Amino acid sequence: MSRFHVPTAEEIKSGKTTDIYFVRTRQVLKAKGMDRVRVVAEVTTGGLPDDHPWGILCGVEDVARLFEDLHVEVYSMPEGSIFYPSDERGYREPVAYIEGPYGEFCELETALLGYLCQESGVATRAARVKIAAGDRQVIAFGARRMHPALAPTLDRAAYIGGMDAVSCVAGAEAIGAKPSGTMPHSLVIVFGDQVAAWKAFDEVMPPDVPRVMLVDTYFDEKTEALMAADALGARLQAVRLDTPGSRRGNFADIIREVRWELDLRGHGHVKIFVSGGLDDEAVKSLGEAGADAFGVGTWVSGAPTVDFGMDIVEVEGRPAAKRGKIGGRKQVWRCPACLVDTVQPHKQRRPQCPRCGGETEPMLKPLVADGRIVAELPEPPTLRSRVLEQIGKMTSSNRL
Repeated sequence: MSRFHVPTAEEIKSGKTTDIYFVRTRQVLKAKGMDRVRVVAEVTTGGLPDDHPWGILCGVEDVARLFEDLHVEVYSMPEGSIFYPSDERGYREPVAYIEGPYGEFCELETALLGYLCQESGVATRAARVKIAAGDRQVIAFGARRMHPALAPTLDRAAYIGGMDAVSCVAGAEAIGAKPSGTMPHSLVIVFGDQVAAWKAFDEVMPPDVPRVMLVDTYFDEKTEALMAADALGARLQAVRLDTPGSRRGNFADIIREVRWELDLRGHGHVKIFVSGGLDDEAVKSLGEAGADAFGVGTWVSGAPTVDFGMDIVEVEGRPAAKRGKIGGRKQVWRCPACLVDTVQPHKQRRPQCPRCGGETEPMLKPLVADGRIVAELPEPPTLRSRVLEQIGKMTSSNRL
């Protein structure tokens, strides 16, 4: 364990982060000569936070690394896939399953679920924010609301889910991009003068850093926005409003007022960037009021986890399941045109889409085969594009 109470990758892979009952399970199975019994265990959820009808699967690459070098087979939906708790007939959808000797992987269930539950929760809320923002830019501001060890992971999930950029340096490295951000109130307060702080920022920062000035430290937002526009002129690209709730009033009206006054004085090129306690509904309403870009933090980085569980559904080739679950290995068939799913036993024939009658394709695909990662692990920009494409289809079919 490191000095910051963060497990190493080796400790995670060795099962150090597991729940103790899996350690005891493995001990019992080994003592009775049953640790090599082959099982199929699938990952499903009975529902999503906020009763949302769909989620974005994230954390698959971490799962692949977790099971690499083990004698197991892992099948999964591709990372960045939309998933549903159940198909249209009400059968739970597996997003992944593992096949192999149970003693080989039982101690990794806790880590597996941790990856998928938290990362998928963040990616799902990020997708909802991006839908609300439309073509407007959304930056993940959530690093200060998460454990620093998780910052790259959760920023990556937010970006895959649709956010346009991230503010955290390590998070930006995880997605292969430059970090995005403006300035804190502390810079203005240290200078003791807004204009002095803005001019210093403009003088010191290289040309590729956007000139976005924070305009709510001491005075009214409209007043400071006009001060910034006068101080920087054509170099000012945007003003950021991070007004605290105790001073906010009607935030949409403040945005309209700032927009009107900037335009009236010939500063129509200056964009309005807003942040501070935003969720998807706020992003939608403030965008309609005239905001051009958003910084969203806690609502995405602190997203409630998706309540995935892993259950054995087959033992030595025979269907098996606990109460409330359906036995047997399954396949999820998806219509690529309308994104409707059908869950079937894995040996049944490929079905046609129940909605449009079109061809379907299997969603559970090989990820790890006998310890080797066999699936492509796309870079975050490719995964994000996959998410945005699916969101576009959901929008066009009014299924959001």
